[in-house]
Amino acid sequence: MRSRRKTENAYIKAWRGLRGTLVLVGLFSAAINLLMLTGPVYMLQVYDRVLSSGSVATLTGLFAVVVVLYAFLGLYDFLRARLLSRAALRLDTRVGEEALRFTLRAGKIGGRVKVDPSAQPVRDLELVRSFMGSPAITGLFDLPWMPLFLALVFLIHPWLGYLTLAGAGVVTVAALLNQYLVQASIQRAMGLEGAERNLVDFSRTDAETLHALGMGDRIVSRWRKMHDAALAAAQVGSDRSEGFAAFSKSFRLLLQSALLTLGAYLALRQEITPGMIIATSIIAGRALAPVDQVIGQWRGIGRAREAHRRLKDVFDLQPEEKPRVDLPAPKGDLRVNALTKLAPAGPEERGDRPRILDRVSFALSPGDGLGVVGNSAAGKSTLARLLVGAWTADAGEVRLDGATLDQWSPEALGRHIGYLPQHLQMMTGSVGENIARFDPEARDEDVIEAARIAGVHDMILGLPDGYATHIDRMIRPLSGGQMQRLGLARAIFGMPRFIVLDEPNSNLDADGDDALSNAIRTMRERGSVVVVMAHRPSAMAAVNKVMILHQGRLAKFGDKDEVMGGAPRPVSIVAQ
Repeated sequence: MRSRRKTENAYIKAWRGLRGTLVLVGLFSAAINLLMLTGPVYMLQVYDRVLSSGSVATLTGLFAVVVVLYAFLGLYDFLRARLLSRAALRLDTRVGEEALRFTLRAGKIGGRVKVDPSAQPVRDLELVRSFMGSPAITGLFDLPWMPLFLALVFLIHPWLGYLTLAGAGVVTVAALLNQYLVQASIQRAMGLEGAERNLVDFSRTDAETLHALGMGDRIVSRWRKMHDAALAAAQVGSDRSEGFAAFSKSFRLLLQSALLTLGAYLALRQEITPGMIIATSIIAGRALAPVDQVIGQWRGIGRAREAHRRLKDVFDLQPEEKPRVDLPAPKGDLRVNALTKLAPAGPEERGDRPRILDRVSFALSPGDGLGVVGNSAAGKSTLARLLVGAWTADAGEVRLDGATLDQWSPEALGRHIGYLPQHLQMMTGSVGENIARFDPEARDEDVIEAARIAGVHDMILGLPDGYATHIDRMIRPLSGGQMQRLGLARAIFGMPRFIVLDEPNSNLDADGDDALSNAIRTMRERGSVVVVMAHRPSAMAAVNKVMILHQGRLAKFGDKDEVMGGAPRPVSIVAQ
């Protein structure tokens, strides 16, 4: 029996797994900041001890100590950077697959839309990973040591301490204002950039249609508007951040000069030594350097923080994995009870939602072939997605051999289900890999058998490299009918006991129709249940049962001869 997965957010759990590394990074940051005092302490000793004593031996000894301390400083800085980069890789390793799985199953999370459809957790993870390897995070680790340097300035002289504290207050206010004024533009820019990427992806996928319809210039114009809006939003934040960064840098230089001036005045009054003047300037500069660094990197920090927040929200939505038993392979007994699917709605929407599918019930036995017909928008494709578990029903259930689909893991269930979607796309890879569903353990003879049943074996042999032909590298692309027949071969690979074909003959010619009918008969003879969603009558030749859907409801179901003889007038099996 499979164990129950804890409901803990996997992303937060991954961060907790990095706690030891981050603590070690903090310790190295402490050592680095303490070693940063090497310079001012050395200058203090040179001016106040070596120059007054004229001792070359003391100078040599001090310099030897400085060399050793700076060697450790470089080593610790290297180790800190290495730990952070390795932590970023471990974070990606632990949650990268889950981020991609979320993208794959985002469409079936539930009845209401619970996530932003433009959410891209893989890209957000990339932003967080890049941030962990950037100088911005080291500035954040150095910030807590700012009070230490301020305290040292106070020890040298209270006046110098108060001046440094006032300067630190100004820089801190600038940093907070920077965060307040820039964050909104960062959020807006990232949202616009996501919409822009979606448009580019869609345009690349449907480039032929856009070209044929003369939409290219309009899509480019639309992209330009979206791109300009994203750039403008990002530039607003960039302008503000750059302004604050310039102010912080110049103010820090001014503060150092002011400290030198005040230090010189105090030295003239013999309240501090000349060496303390130089030491104060260096220490105060070090105290304010992390703030300056954070302000300069604020755009990157803001983007990483937004990505981190979205990743937390995304992983909070990951459904709890049910405890499962490794069920035996189903025989194909299908029972559908009151299956209902509501139209998607946003989380703030109230009231009843339209029903795409309304309380559909039927049963099929091994060897049955069901043709589902109905007008456009009758719910055929929705039923297909619910039957194979691609979507989650809002009510009702689908049972295969008495078990609901969620009693199998998606990987286990997929071995027993064949699915040919209405809108078919093949993945980057060879023809054989696509038919085998990219199973590394797939046998060549099983791939060839599926191709033969689908009537596509000879066509594949005619490709440049046969089954090894890479679809994305073909000089002459496959036609819609060829792609559909390859999709059919993929659907029946492994001889699944339950097969759903959504508009499987929309691009087929007469030979393709005959091959489809033969494939359906062959799979039925082997005991598989085959469900065909169709407009064209030719797809119904090899089924023994027919269901008529009308406006999401089951209008009629039964043996083909009975149903076809008394179909309601509003419903037609002729192509719309």
